[in-house]
Parts: sequence; structure tokens; C-alpha cells
Amino acid sequence: MRDPLSVVTDAFTSFLFGKVETTRLPVRTSTGQAQAVYLPTAAPGLGDSGVIIGREVYSGKGYIYDPFQLYGQQLPAPHWLVLGESGNGKSALEKTYVLRQLRFRDRQVVVLDAQGEDGAGEWNLIAQELGITPIRLDPTAALDHGIRLNPLDPSITTTGQLALLRTIIEVAMGHGLDERAGFALKVAHAFVTETIVERQPVLTDIVERLRHPEAESAEAMNVAIDDVRAWGLDVALVLDRLVDGDLRGMFDGPTTVGIDLDAPLIVFDLSHIDRNSIAMPILMAIVGVWLEHTWIRPDRKKRIFLVEEAWHIINSPFVAQLFQRLLKFGRRLGLSFVAVVHHLSDVVDGAAAKEAAAILKMASTRTIYAQKADEARATGRVLGLPRWAVEIIPSLTPGIAVWDVNGNVQVVKHLITDTERPLVFTDRAMTESSVDLAAGDALRAAELEAEQRAAAFVEQHVGDSESTVA
Repeated sequence: MRDPLSVVTDAFTSFLFGKVETTRLPVRTSTGQAQAVYLPTAAPGLGDSGVIIGREVYSGKGYIYDPFQLYGQQLPAPHWLVLGESGNGKSALEKTYVLRQLRFRDRQVVVLDAQGEDGAGEWNLIAQELGITPIRLDPTAALDHGIRLNPLDPSITTTGQLALLRTIIEVAMGHGLDERAGFALKVAHAFVTETIVERQPVLTDIVERLRHPEAESAEAMNVAIDDVRAWGLDVALVLDRLVDGDLRGMFDGPTTVGIDLDAPLIVFDLSHIDRNSIAMPILMAIVGVWLEHTWIRPDRKKRIFLVEEAWHIINSPFVAQLFQRLLKFGRRLGLSFVAVVHHLSDVVDGAAAKEAAAILKMASTRTIYAQKADEARATGRVLGLPRWAVEIIPSLTPGIAVWDVNGNVQVVKHLITDTERPLVFTDRAMTESSVDLAAGDALRAAELEAEQRAAAFVEQHVGDSESTVA
């Protein structure tokens, strides 16, 4: 307790000079305790122009991403790799990303949909709501006026046609063509394209010419006609599979009339193709070249080429080389390639490791959903992720992913609106109970109601709105 003299002295001093601040003793503490007095900080975002993805987990800030806006400034390439175990939100992310991109008038999207449910691809509902009919490639339907894509379509240059034929054959054979087989294919293709002018040349014409080569082609190389026929026999047998084998009907006729390459969304439904068969990489090759020559144009549109189950591309050396060229070519014309893969080990340890590394190097954006610890470590080594990101990948919950945008690494929670949810919901077969299955009518009614609620949202995506932040 203070003595009376000190109290009187302090009162008199305050009366003359005003209140005097007391001096506090210094506080000793650790940096771990003292950091609580500082405001929280967060990594800088990617700007405020583009598509809203969700929120950055640690700061709560909105996370906006658009490869076309970032290209040349923060991104050396607009291509994107999405990784993660099934059921963690990869598909939902891609669908909402596409829907939000379509709000920009200068955007166009092609999707290779290799997964399906209820007899249709998982992008079927979105296509229907946008008033678009998917291009369904189905060997059984192709024989009954189904969709056909002609590798010899006149819209593809002769050089592109020959390159595509070589890729198809090499994928099916599992090895490259030797010089003799390549010569037989080249002369057969040249003869067909020069002599058939009244209609679209088709694969049957190539097969027939390989079986019966022209004498002039042999004489030009000073070889016997029987030698040219023998050189092209294996090539003819491979192409015959597309003409009269298990893949017949999809490629052995003129391209189906009416495929709308100007639609905002183009969906190739590959869900009826066995994903583990040789047909899938052959399809990828044909669709890739066909799009390169008929879809990618110098018209200032920004195009997105999204491939589900992309390991079918990256795991085949010949298809990977084709798509590597497409990525280099398309970058000049505003193409963003999006590859969705479950495991990086599916491609980096496969037959096309060299080609896979080249494609992965082009992907300046990487999004990684939850993976097992050993897979996360392997992914971190290949992609050069920081240690803290690798450590949290196994513990990520569905909808949360590590985003690496050219070295800017953040943890992002993907947000789905109520109107988007019925359009991206694709796991009904895993979530339905036996009661739900018995109440099929009620379920269909609920789906119809959900689709109606989404109508206003979809109209915004297909309308001619101005380019605004989605």
C-alpha cells in the first residue's frame, strides 16, 4: 500500500502537468507465444479474374483460377493435371469448372467421357440440360446408324490422315511400324486419296489397296509387287479389325453428318467402350487427331479439352506423342488440356514414361486430392511439391485438394452450389440404399424436380452473357 505522502505528491503533479503514464515492466516470452499478437497472413491469390473454385482453407479467401487469364504472366502453359483417389471430388471439380467457364462467351469445351452410369456417360446430364446430344461412340450402335468418325475425313489433311493411320496401327500392334510396312501404307494411302474423289475415302479402301497394291508403286522402288503386298499384310490385318472386327462401324464410313463443332460443349461418350481394351487408346488417337484438324481454329476462342481417365492417353507411347504435339500446337491457338488421372504411378511407371514426363512437364497447374501416404510421397517427388503439402495429402477430406499453380501452392476447398449439385452428382449407385432402389418412381420424381431447379442456372451458362467473373 502506498504511503500518504506519495499519493499527495502524485495528485499535485497531475494537477500541474496532467496525468503521468506509468512505466510498465518488460514482459519476457517465447516467439511461439508472441506470434498470437500478429495478424494472420496467407499466400497471395491468383488474381480476381476468372472462375471461382472455392476457398483457400487457411485464410478463407476466395480462390479464383483461369488458365487463360494467367497464361504468360503466372503460367508458362495453360494445361492442367488433376490427381486423386476415387470419391474425393475430381469429377465434381471438373464439371463445375466447365459449367462456370461456359459463362464466358468465348469459351468452348470438349470432354472425352470414359466413365458411365445407367448406360450413359457421367456427363450425360449436363449435356442434356444444355440441350446438347453427346457423341456416343458405341460398336453395337454404330452398325445401326450410330456415330462414325472417319480417319480419312477430307477435313483432315493428307499428312494428318497418314499420321493418324500410323498411330492407330502402332497402338494396335504395340510397336512402331518398320520402314517396309510404312512404305506399303504410304503408297496405299496416296493411291486412295488421289483416285477417290466422288466420295469420302474410307478404311475399306485402304485395306483393299494394301491387299492389292498397284504395280506402279513397286516399280517406283524397283521391288517386286509381291514384296509390297507382303510388307502391307500386317497393316491390312490391323485395319481390318476396324472394318470388320470388334470395332467395326465406328470408323469405316463417312463421318456422321450433323456433329455440331460450334456448340459450347461437345461430349464424346466413350462409356460403352471397354476401358481396358486396345479400343480405348485407338479411340483417343482418332478423336485427338480429328479434333486437331476440325475443331481447333485460329478464331480467338478459348478452348478446353478435358479427358477423363487420361491414363489411356499418357500410358501409350504413340498416343502420348500425338497428344504432345497437339498440346504444343494448341497452346498457340488458346487450348487448355485438362487430364484427370487417379494415380501418377499409372503413367510414370508405364510403357510411355518418357512421353508421360513430357506431358506432365507441360501441365503448369496440378491439383492433388487425397492419396495414400506412399502414393503422395511418389507424387510429391515427381511434381516437386513442398514437404508440408505432401504430408497433408493423405489426410485431405473429400472436396479439399492441394493446388500447385506454377509453384504457388495452396490448399483449396471446392465449393458446389445447390443448383450445381444435381448436375454433378454421379455416385448414386454407391449411395442408394435398398429402400431407395425400391422407390424408383420417387427417386425419378426427385431427380426431375432437381433438374427443374437447375434450369435457371443452366440458362445463364448457355446465354450470351458478357464475360464476367463466374
